[in-house]
Amino acid sequence: MSSSSVLYDLLVILLLSVGVTLLFNRIKLPSIIGFLVTGMLAGPYALALVKAPHKVDHIAELGVMLLMFTIGLEFSVRSLMRIKRAVFLGGALQVGLTVGVVAVLAMAAGSAPGPAVFWGFLLALSSTAIVLKLMQEHMEVESMHGQIVLAILIFQDLVVVPMMLLVPLLSGQGGDSSWMALGIMLTKMLVVLTLVVLGSRYLMPRLLLLVVRTRSRELFLLTIIGTCLGVAWLTELAGLSMALGAFLAGLIISESEYSYEAVSNVLPFREIFASFFFVSIGMLFDVHVLLEHPVQILLITLGVMALKALLTPAATAFLYMPVREVLLSALALCQVGEFSFVLSRVGVQAGLISADEYQIFLAISVLTMCFTPLVSMVAEPAVAWFMGRPLLQRLEQRLHPTKAPAPLLPLATPETPLSDHLIVVGYGLNGRNLVRAARAAQLPYIILEADADKVHRGLKRGERIVYGDVTHEHVLEHLGVARARVVMLAISDPAASLRAVVTIRRLNPSVCIVVRTLYLHERKQLYQVGATEVISEEQETSMEVLAHVLARFLVPVCEIDRLIDELRHGSHAMRRHRSLDQAAWSRLHLRFVESELATVPVDADPGAHFIGKSCLHSDVQERFGLSVLAIRRDGHMLEPLSPDTLICLHDTLYVFGKPEQVTRLAHEVQPAEV
Repeated sequence: MSSSSVLYDLLVILLLSVGVTLLFNRIKLPSIIGFLVTGMLAGPYALALVKAPHKVDHIAELGVMLLMFTIGLEFSVRSLMRIKRAVFLGGALQVGLTVGVVAVLAMAAGSAPGPAVFWGFLLALSSTAIVLKLMQEHMEVESMHGQIVLAILIFQDLVVVPMMLLVPLLSGQGGDSSWMALGIMLTKMLVVLTLVVLGSRYLMPRLLLLVVRTRSRELFLLTIIGTCLGVAWLTELAGLSMALGAFLAGLIISESEYSYEAVSNVLPFREIFASFFFVSIGMLFDVHVLLEHPVQILLITLGVMALKALLTPAATAFLYMPVREVLLSALALCQVGEFSFVLSRVGVQAGLISADEYQIFLAISVLTMCFTPLVSMVAEPAVAWFMGRPLLQRLEQRLHPTKAPAPLLPLATPETPLSDHLIVVGYGLNGRNLVRAARAAQLPYIILEADADKVHRGLKRGERIVYGDVTHEHVLEHLGVARARVVMLAISDPAASLRAVVTIRRLNPSVCIVVRTLYLHERKQLYQVGATEVISEEQETSMEVLAHVLARFLVPVCEIDRLIDELRHGSHAMRRHRSLDQAAWSRLHLRFVESELATVPVDADPGAHFIGKSCLHSDVQERFGLSVLAIRRDGHMLEPLSPDTLICLHDTLYVFGKPEQVTRLAHEVQPAEV
């Protein structure tokens, strides 16, 4: 097959997906259904627009792998260990009950035991890709029913391999060698899980630290994708599914502080390739089979979904979970899974199902997948209605009395998400000082830093610090930017600051965004895209230099302040107080041996007892031991100065004496700084 034909197929799928998904978006239907319909239209059973569907299947496999990889990244080995009993107890009960009931029904309909059990295998599996994507979109993965669903899906992915090994036994073609192969496979699974735990704890954190120290985004992305593909390849060699390997690869990386940045890098690829997976599933659907047996297939489809929705609560009841969570889990798992397609092909080759039965199975499976997003949309209100019925309320009370057994799904109480907090982007000098101030004021804060070494050191000190790029939306969502009060951008990349302000303002229109920038000319664009305050180091440095230089020439503080205000006039820069208090300003003077010449302004309330008194009777000499050498009033020096010259409000006194005497006078005639 030429590369041009593959490019043509991809172009057809992309263009058709855009049109169909736009239409479904207008009628308020999920995009997954749009991708499935796209596959139906482009597939060989409808318009036959795709010339190389097997090539699309390869791309679709990559989409499933990346989806499972990101799920693993956002999970963790600790989370998996926390629900291990739910994985093996709840998952085993769900699969076992479904296989058993379906096998009994199939044998009652006249099927042989082997094919009947095989039909149970096919219908017991649910769609990991669809369910987890919907739960991610609704942010339900960390919920209680989300954890139940994830536990059962993990077990289903694990049990696919033993099911495939049992196919020869069900068809009567196997012997002792099949049981031996099954034992070897279980051993391989334990070895792989052990390697995952060791890799997540000892190998990947050290490797990723070396990679991120290079500050190369390309190398970081290559390492992440390479880890995903490498572990998936190893699990395939071991006879396990590649999707399971990708999930395990995500678990390995999730234990490091770089997992959020890894998710941000993989997300764009996942969305593209995952869409090809749903398209490839749609291409399996033979519309003619549905047209020939519409009522039969529709009834069987609804029956399959209802059966799975009834059996899942029976399995999860042993986990002692609330009835509401059990019902939501049941509705989430009521479809047939993508791994059932792989298993069904093996069954056709082994003679367990016929070609016609295979097409009916595909039609039913694809329809259950199409109905899943619709079921997801009505799940919450439907369960809420059911929970309002007296029968279910009595059942909840009977199953979970006051002294109920502890749940077998020990969901750890998640760390309380930050709210009304400060986000510090950049852990340099400015960031560290701000964090120190926030800690002293007991303000909630979190730090984002792109330097791996700073993150590593911060974590050792117990700081709440995350590695990542501030321009990545997923990283900002993890920081809780939608709930933050202030975001301080203290980074030295003006382009990144600009993109970050745009993203932050989109995620939280009301947050205060303070940006530190190097040059004055960068402020305008930052204000235009949504920055609240922009502090230019160039301008602030110039103001500070100006103030200190003028003070050395005995220019009064009020004059310096007025000049700075004039220079700031018309700008959007944040107004700030001078860095020195009044007493400190008074010590900026010409020094003599053990004495000094200083300026002291006279303000209203504190200096009231000086106002209207002459230089002779103002007690400056007697109380403070200072000599008044000159007085500056309204910008002019009073000449000549005599003992009878009166001191007025807002005068500036030029005094001479010891430093501690100047400090006492400054505190006497000036208001305290606030």
